[in-house]
Amino acid sequence: MNATIMYAGQANPFVGWLAVDEFAELLAYYLDATLVSPKPIDQGRFANFVMGRSRFEPIESPGGDVLVVVARSPNDLNMAKSISGYRKKFAKIYGIITDSYHEEGYVDVTSEFDAVFVTAHGDMDYVKNKYKINVHQMYQGIDTLRWGPLASSIRSVDIVGFGRMPTAYQEKLIQAYHQPSNPYLYLHSPLGNVRGPTVGLERGMLFKLLQRSKISLAFNLHVGATGDRPISMMVTSRWLESMLSGCIVAGKRPVSRMADDMLSWENSTIELSDNANEAIEELDNILENEELYALQRMSNTYHVMTKHDWRFRLNDLGNSFQLSFNQHLLRDIEIVEYNSRAFVAHY
Repeated sequence: MNATIMYAGQANPFVGWLAVDEFAELLAYYLDATLVSPKPIDQGRFANFVMGRSRFEPIESPGGDVLVVVARSPNDLNMAKSISGYRKKFAKIYGIITDSYHEEGYVDVTSEFDAVFVTAHGDMDYVKNKYKINVHQMYQGIDTLRWGPLASSIRSVDIVGFGRMPTAYQEKLIQAYHQPSNPYLYLHSPLGNVRGPTVGLERGMLFKLLQRSKISLAFNLHVGATGDRPISMMVTSRWLESMLSGCIVAGKRPVSRMADDMLSWENSTIELSDNANEAIEELDNILENEELYALQRMSNTYHVMTKHDWRFRLNDLGNSFQLSFNQHLLRDIEIVEYNSRAFVAHY
């Protein structure tokens, strides 16, 4: 199969999308495909007028059997246009959309795709009805072979909060835990760079940090939401990154079918109070009884390994799109399954 995988990762590295970029790279590896990343054209002061119509620099491509566009948001489907005559050059064109809930972000080119994958079941009907194309569903995942813990680490960081943190909680957490008299360490963003060529290297730093942390904070997108951008009850990559690393995950769990499906094991998350002061007391209680959570750490890591490795998603993707993966995929799935059993045996 002559395949091309298109993604934003190489041309526009952003820390919040690294898990999705890794998926695109794995997809290209297991398909023996060409991996391309068109550079966005800076639209400067006109950006507000062309929202949803991003433009990209042209890419030369002879075409082939299939083009797969791994889109961070629906707007990224426009990357297909970077290949002149893309619809005639490829027999099939597929899209995989992470922030598929953002309905205003969909672009006209969507109708030219043979099929797309969206993240949530609830996002399927909008795309299917408006663009009259086949729509499938696939949850987010994580590369456990690359980022799974190799050994137990001393957890010297009490609480970590990375990425988006609701202001009401963040202000109280900082006031409480940054006091010299408070025995607990709260480490929070900014951690490293947000954009640019170093974010891939710094991802290794993040996982080492998570593997040395006792509690990782995570809040669904509705908590402290600001602005007019649509929000969703999706399980984002931070939940999987924290759980794979063996953190106790505390915060506000998404209330959705996605969360019920993806975080289905017992005590996978700890719900904090709406009142930030009470939430701090709850975090203190966890830290005071930290030894009671050892089995939960193991459970979190094990279930992410067995349920959410990207390779399981790729297997489903191949069945839906009739993609021919090389022999390395099944081999690596076996390694993932072996690693999960070995992790429990040696915990």
